[in-house]
Amino acid sequence: MSSTIYNHRSLQPTVPPAQGPNQHSHVRLNEAVDTIRQEFDVISSDLGILRNQRDEYESKVTSQINELNIVRQSLYELESQHGKIRQTYEEELSRLRGELHALRQGVPTGAPHPPVGPASVGLSGPPAPPPVVTGAPPGPGSYNEPYYSRDREREREKDRERADRERDREIRDRQREERDRDRERPPAEARDSKRIKTERMKGDTRPDHYSPSLQPPNAKLPPVPGAPPALTTFQGPGLPPPPAAHAPYPPGPGNPPPAGPAEPAPASSSTLVPINNAQSGGGQFPDDLDPHNVPPELKKEGSDWFAVFNGKVKRVLDVSLVHTLMHESVVCCVRFSADGKYLATGCNRTAQIYDTKTGAKTCVLTDESAGKAGDLYIRSVCFSPDGKYLATGAEDKQIRIWDIAKKRIRNVFDGHQQEIYSLDFSLDGRLIVSGSGDKTARIWDMVDGSSKVLTINDADPVNNDAGVTSVAISPNGQLVAAGSLDTVVRIWDVGTGSLIERLRGHRDSVYSVAFTPDGKGLVSGSLDKTLKYWDVSGLLAKRKEAAANGKKDDKGSQCTMNFLGHTDYVLSVAVSHDGQWVVSGSKDRGVQFWDSHTATTQCMLQGHKNSVISIDLSPAGSILATGSGDWQARICRPLLFFSFPSIGADHLHLAGSYTNI
Repeated sequence: MSSTIYNHRSLQPTVPPAQGPNQHSHVRLNEAVDTIRQEFDVISSDLGILRNQRDEYESKVTSQINELNIVRQSLYELESQHGKIRQTYEEELSRLRGELHALRQGVPTGAPHPPVGPASVGLSGPPAPPPVVTGAPPGPGSYNEPYYSRDREREREKDRERADRERDREIRDRQREERDRDRERPPAEARDSKRIKTERMKGDTRPDHYSPSLQPPNAKLPPVPGAPPALTTFQGPGLPPPPAAHAPYPPGPGNPPPAGPAEPAPASSSTLVPINNAQSGGGQFPDDLDPHNVPPELKKEGSDWFAVFNGKVKRVLDVSLVHTLMHESVVCCVRFSADGKYLATGCNRTAQIYDTKTGAKTCVLTDESAGKAGDLYIRSVCFSPDGKYLATGAEDKQIRIWDIAKKRIRNVFDGHQQEIYSLDFSLDGRLIVSGSGDKTARIWDMVDGSSKVLTINDADPVNNDAGVTSVAISPNGQLVAAGSLDTVVRIWDVGTGSLIERLRGHRDSVYSVAFTPDGKGLVSGSLDKTLKYWDVSGLLAKRKEAAANGKKDDKGSQCTMNFLGHTDYVLSVAVSHDGQWVVSGSKDRGVQFWDSHTATTQCMLQGHKNSVISIDLSPAGSILATGSGDWQARICRPLLFFSFPSIGADHLHLAGSYTNI
């Protein structure tokens, strides 16, 4: 029995077993995993929401882009329709003016009407084809055949009643056109090459008849030889009355001098035009030339440009487009470096530098300290001869000298009272000349920062606005030439700062001047649609000799050549590095190449969709740059591939200088 008592199993304790460290770790791990799982679920949910938002935003952005494209296309279509409607209005107004003029003159309604306004619009029967002038697209003041041809017999009894109604309608339409012109003027036309004369440039809303991508409309502009003086005011608001077609401009027998008192020109000044000048045959494109219908051998065409060559002279040039440089605003100025490797351009708030070989933008210069309100257009740029610095002149009246490598401003020249329109370095880099709308030019010393003021105190009393639009310093650094709004080109002595010459002959503001490489000649371009070549050789020596002898030199420098051919304002001129060519840019959107010895046109280049505001030729070779109101700068390469039969052996090196670039 004792054995049964002591042979039972030992009882286990009923309390829970003691928990060891391993069990605690397992519980914590499970809790951590649950927490991580919950956070992962939350993050996954947030990620799904963000993805949905992203997709929604992308959809909205795509929709907005599509809407913008639709709006842009609609704007283009509206602009095109506006141009057509405006042209229709102008042609209808021209027709109504013809009727009104006939009624006032008492001309029978069935009889042919005399020429009225910019074109001769006959209302009896089909209009006769008008005479033409080369390559001028219709603008505000040039009208083609009327859109509406009506039977005059049906309206004979209503003419007088309609005349009163149409007079009122004409006044309302003109007011409406002015309002539309203010509202709907394209941004590129809001600024032209000189703000001080922008109001004269506002009428350039014509369609681009020179674009190769468009069907060629009737681009022939009837002249105004027989229009009554009282009716020539219908040229569009602010536009000056055009001079007689292809008339020689220098004062002389049979050609009155420009308005306002002018210094008497010597009798020989009108005979200095060379025998082979453009005026005496073959120097310009013929009046009956249609740029869209020329022989293939006289035309070279690219995707968005073309060149027309003068068939009356031997073709010695070829031209090709190398680069198109897009900008974010109007390109006000272009300028090459001395070695021709770089091109500087100026537009709103920035100056850019491009590699002329590749077309790549290498530098952008922006003054962050300048005020942010409104526009600040860079009106002029100029490289220093060593290429280390770039000078910029802007609307804030300051000249900034940039260290190109550091992209920092080295100097600021302050002193002008109005916008700065032109800059030019001397060849030694010591001096820089500036021209401003404040009627002064200044010579700045790059070393000590001092300046010499060249003031215009003799402004024409009729054209008293003598704001300086363009300056140039002669290759020897002794002369400064300045073109101004009062039609006069003035020349100062750099050493003394004294005015030594006034070149008179242009009939409208002078917008560009350029010395020839030998310093003996000066080329000027004007709003009178012409260029002039002035002989300034030995000017300083002649003045000093006359002063030493106590005599006044009344002969002065003389215009020896006129370059005729542009159909609108000449805004910029340049002379090639070898002196062989003169190139000009115009509000007619064209660039013309001229033989500098004969003033004959060799080639007309078209491609810009707006005024060619600035041009420059590379000092190192045959490269042309243009800047335009269409927000583009272009680099072209003209090539000389024929020799001139009339040029001697001393000029034969020109072929190599052009083709070996």
